[in-house]
Amino acid sequence: MHHVLCGLAANPSLPPDLVDRLIAVADADLAEALACRPGLSRAQVSALATGFEAAAVRLAQEGLVGADDVDPAVQPRAALALLEEGAGRPEWARLFAADAPVEHRERLAGCPGLPPDVALTLAADVEVGVVSELALWTTAPEVAARLARHPHTEVRRAVAANEATPPALLAALLSGEGLPAARCCPVCDRRTSPFVHDPHCPEPDCDLPPGAACDGSHESAVHRIHQAALGNPATPAAAAEPFADHASVLLRQELAARPDLSPQVYARLADDSVPWVRARLAENPAIGESLIRRLATDPGHDVRRRLAHHPSLPLDVLVHLAGVARTGPCLLPRLAAASPAEVEELAASPAVVRMLLAQRRNLPDDIRDALAHDPDAKVVKSVAPHPGLSDAQLRAMVERHGAQVVAGVAANPDTTPALLEHLARQRPPVRKALREIARHRHATAPALLICLTDHRARPLAAGHPHLPPRAIVELLADEDWQTVEAAAANPSLPATSMADLVP
Repeated sequence: MHHVLCGLAANPSLPPDLVDRLIAVADADLAEALACRPGLSRAQVSALATGFEAAAVRLAQEGLVGADDVDPAVQPRAALALLEEGAGRPEWARLFAADAPVEHRERLAGCPGLPPDVALTLAADVEVGVVSELALWTTAPEVAARLARHPHTEVRRAVAANEATPPALLAALLSGEGLPAARCCPVCDRRTSPFVHDPHCPEPDCDLPPGAACDGSHESAVHRIHQAALGNPATPAAAAEPFADHASVLLRQELAARPDLSPQVYARLADDSVPWVRARLAENPAIGESLIRRLATDPGHDVRRRLAHHPSLPLDVLVHLAGVARTGPCLLPRLAAASPAEVEELAASPAVVRMLLAQRRNLPDDIRDALAHDPDAKVVKSVAPHPGLSDAQLRAMVERHGAQVVAGVAANPDTTPALLEHLARQRPPVRKALREIARHRHATAPALLICLTDHRARPLAAGHPHLPPRAIVELLADEDWQTVEAAAANPSLPATSMADLVP
């Protein structure tokens, strides 16, 4: 019954009086689901917000309750949600900073626009988690400068990850110059130094990462600070570039993703012995053509696969990579940006390139039609979902290539109801096609009833408004809870059935 009611809570056709009845019998989960409904009346919003804090949080996030509707002493999570949305009151922030559970202070520390006195109070908090959250989200340079000198490495790591941290401070976190040495880290908080954490630690409640170590210099924690700073786009390139020769693969791969390094550093990273580093470099939009061509012959399969997604590939390199890299069924950025002349050139390329080009959904009509009649089934499968194809063209695809293209045709937004029924009746059934049909706006009742026979298409079909009402009602007793919720949320569920379901 719980899943039925949660589905009803999301049903756009549920009459207002039944919404009221659901609110009257709601538990916390159902109230939160009801809070997500559009078009709630002021009285309904008030009833949900007053009776259920989780619902009040959701309504605060949606802007449906304000500061006048929430008492922070009674509903602290709702008050914090308003503070997170910038709609709370400054006195609430002071209240939480001075006297609140740790988890509330942590949430407060991540709120925007904190009054300066509240930020200072949180910066002096005894809980490292609270201070770290402030360090991660503060936009005040003076607060970041203070927290970069904090004795705990976790706070400094959060400062290093904060994109609002001043660049000079990020450079100092990388070099250590001008900052006092940290005095504690997650390792020496728990263990006596020197200590190296066993990657196969048998203690079930141990939360130290594998290989974490501290010999008094907090080496693994400092490494994490460096990693955070190298991944921060606000860190100056001059401070980051020396890490190109660092022994840590994690640091080098973080560096390889940066778009602001010199060509000389990119060239060094292209020679890296670890394919992971070269793969990160290959997808970096800042590398030039010479490096692109060099990486196109890289022996690492992941290097070539990621390079295929580079937005500035020369067309000849793209054609080469199409034949040697597995990119999956996606539109490559370079193909998405191809000019009309380039599209014509690519349409005359080998089948594997035509298949990738066919992923574009804004092809010129003549190119689209030519690909729809391509002799290669993979090309036709790729272009089949393209809008604008006629019913005759789609049927011809199925006649020529059968099951290989059925799912693609079923995904086409212009596929007619009659063709969807034909596709649903394929024998043996094409399971992926049934899932596409079950979510298609043109799907008919006969096609949807067939979709119910597939366990993955069944929940999708259960929520389709063209499913016959009798079938929807029967699905309310289904063994699968997702199917039950989808049926209960179906706008075609009869109003009498809705009324019978609400206690």
